[in-house]
Amino acid sequence: MQADLDAYLHHLRNERQVSAHTLDGYQRDLLKVLVLSEKAGVDEWAALDGRNLRSFIARLHLDGQSSRSLSRLLSAVRGLYRYLMREGRCRHDPAAGIAAPKGARRLPKALDADRTLQLLEGAVEDDFIAHRDQAMLELFYSSGLRLSELVGLDLQGLDLAAGLVRVHGKGNKVRELPVGRKAREALETWLPIRASARPADQAVFVSQQGRRLSPRAVQLRVREAGVRELGQHLHPHMLRHSFASHMLESSQDLRAVQELLGHADISTTQIYTHLDFQHLAAVYDQAHPRAKRRGGADE
Repeated sequence: MQADLDAYLHHLRNERQVSAHTLDGYQRDLLKVLVLSEKAGVDEWAALDGRNLRSFIARLHLDGQSSRSLSRLLSAVRGLYRYLMREGRCRHDPAAGIAAPKGARRLPKALDADRTLQLLEGAVEDDFIAHRDQAMLELFYSSGLRLSELVGLDLQGLDLAAGLVRVHGKGNKVRELPVGRKAREALETWLPIRASARPADQAVFVSQQGRRLSPRAVQLRVREAGVRELGQHLHPHMLRHSFASHMLESSQDLRAVQELLGHADISTTQIYTHLDFQHLAAVYDQAHPRAKRRGGADE
C-alpha cells in the first residue's frame, strides 16, 4: 500500500504539479487511511471497501475530526482511486457514495441591543470620514444590508423622503427596504459632505478622493469602529446578523425577516430562530424561580 501511495504522490508532484501545500495535505490524509487499513487487516488498496472506509470516517469523526477535514480526506481517497483504477491497480472506488458527517452549523454572532446602541450612539466627530462611517454603520444595522449591497449602493437607490433604500442583492435581485429614522438622519448629514469630494460616480459611500469605497475599505472602517466603541472585533455581517436577530426577537415574523434579508430559502433565515431561543433561554434562566436551582435541597 505504501508503494502505491508513493507512486500516486510522485504522480501528483511531477505530472500534476500540485502545490507543496496540496501535496502535504493529500499525504497526511492518505497516511491516516493507510494506518487505519493496516490496523483493520487490509493490506492492499484493492481490498479496501466502502464498509471499511465508513468505519474509518466514523472513528475519525469521534476523535474530533471536523466535517470539513473529513470531506477533504474523502476527496484525497477519490483522487487516489482514480489514479489506481487508471493504472489497473484496482477496479473500484470505496469512497463512492460516502459523504462526511455534517458539521454543526455555526450560529452567526450578533451584538445584543445594548451593545448595538453603544456602537451607534457614540460621539461623532465633525469631519468627512466620521460622518461617512456613521452613515454606513447606521444603514448596515437599520436595513440589514450585505457588504456588497452597501458598497454597490448608488444615489438613485436612496429615497430618504419615503424612508426607503433599493439594493441589488444576490442574483441581481432588487429589493426595497425601510430605512430607520436614525439612519436617515445620518445619511442626510453625510450626503452634503459627500458632495465636497466631487465623486466620480453615483456611489453613496466614497473616499475623500471621490472614489467608491471598496469592500475591503468598508470592512476596515467597521473593524476600527468596533475596536474604538466596543473594544471588540466587528465586521459588516455581524451588523446584518444583529439586525436580523433583533427583528425576529421583536416581531416573531420569520417570513418578514426572510424578505428583509433577501433570502431565497426560508431555511437560511431559520438559523436566527436559534439566536432567538438563546435569548429566551437566558431570560428564562434569569427569571424563572426554579431555573437555576441545581443540586440543592429541592432536589
